[in-house]
Amino acid sequence: MPRPSVLNSVERKFILLVGDLIIVLASLNVLVNNAIDAKYILMGLKVVVFSFGVASYLILAYILEFYNLEKVSKRRYVFSQSLYISAMYVFIVFIFLVIVYDVSFWRMPLLYFLLLTPLEIGLWRLFFRNIFRIIPVTKNVLYIYDEQAAGLLKDDIAVINGEELKTFYRVKLTYPLEQIDYIKKKLFMSAVDKIDVFIINMQSYNDIPKDVEKVLLRAILLGKEVVTFTSFYEDVYQALPIRSRNDSFYEILQLRNRKIRYLGRIFTFGVNFILSLFAGLVFIVCIPFVWFGNLFFNRGPLFYTQKRVGFHGKEFSIYKFRSMVVDAEKSGAAMATTNDARITPFGKILRLFRIDELPQIISVIKGDMQFIGPRPERKVFVDQLNEMIPYYSARHLIKPGITGWAQVKYKYGENLEDSIRKLEYDLYYIKNKSITIDLRIIFKTVTTVLFSRGV
Repeated sequence: MPRPSVLNSVERKFILLVGDLIIVLASLNVLVNNAIDAKYILMGLKVVVFSFGVASYLILAYILEFYNLEKVSKRRYVFSQSLYISAMYVFIVFIFLVIVYDVSFWRMPLLYFLLLTPLEIGLWRLFFRNIFRIIPVTKNVLYIYDEQAAGLLKDDIAVINGEELKTFYRVKLTYPLEQIDYIKKKLFMSAVDKIDVFIINMQSYNDIPKDVEKVLLRAILLGKEVVTFTSFYEDVYQALPIRSRNDSFYEILQLRNRKIRYLGRIFTFGVNFILSLFAGLVFIVCIPFVWFGNLFFNRGPLFYTQKRVGFHGKEFSIYKFRSMVVDAEKSGAAMATTNDARITPFGKILRLFRIDELPQIISVIKGDMQFIGPRPERKVFVDQLNEMIPYYSARHLIKPGITGWAQVKYKYGENLEDSIRKLEYDLYYIKNKSITIDLRIIFKTVTTVLFSRGV
């Protein structure tokens, strides 16, 4: 008996999007046809408002990960997230109308638009989340691996099942390609109807046995997913697996095999220029306050200078407001931790609001850094990580940044293990660098600073 088909993530996101757009269009209709004074309503205004409203909603939804199914599955998170993102959306549309068209409004319909739209989207998403608690959403996986991947079998199963992240995948069967007994082989041949996804981890995909290949081809024809472990990891975790992955090196080779994207370069230049002006002004304003605070609570030099490894492996000087005691590294180089005893009370305040990072604008102006990119690391740690991971230095293919994909996707790095995990996100960013990812990083960084969240 074939297993009922499980809606994949794209199909679930599409259902969620359709529901959202129905509410968005209905709310825009109330705004245009009821809330705006009739004497201002023209066909051109209607087209512009509907177009701007839908576009601004979709852009916000993408940048703020409104369609992250893991977050949607969490009851407390889904409602609060829906309220603040949709509230942001209605506020943007309202401000747009006031500034561009200078219209007047009827009070009650305007309140319906401003207050009921976030509530309706929140309730719809709560309903969506509860429906998919009943409908099966977790996909059954058959994991196929060779001898080289066998040593990490438990770790790979944990990654697929999702210990840190809800993946909506569950390994039901494993199939080692070496030393297969008769029973295991029969189980594999009969697995197509019971399995939704086949994940393959092999040294060479040309070595797949013919009988296994036939089953996989049959699965593809039946609409099943057949993917490599690296493709699965990249799609679900938005990072590249680097620890003992059979095809990792080939993924690294692809990092530079990209077409030159002049639009992306122009965008990067624009971001660096605009944020340099803004951050530079904030930096100048903060200097006297930080200096004054240091006099009483953090005696010693105002700035802290340190050598970091940057573009193409060259060292450069990075600048920060000092947040630790003067002799913080008298016992040798050590990574900062969350509750580091070396951080002074005033330094904790600087770190909480990321004020200590502001002087890095000097490195951006000098051309050693940019705003978005992998965080630069110290040479002593780079050397250690190069010993552990031969291609760690691939992260130096682009200039380091003040913020980056690893910073907004992973927790604060406290040890070499965290640095290895962050490398997965850095390599994913280098491989998939785009304007949309950069915008997501900027928005996530802004919300992190505003709400004092750890990254």
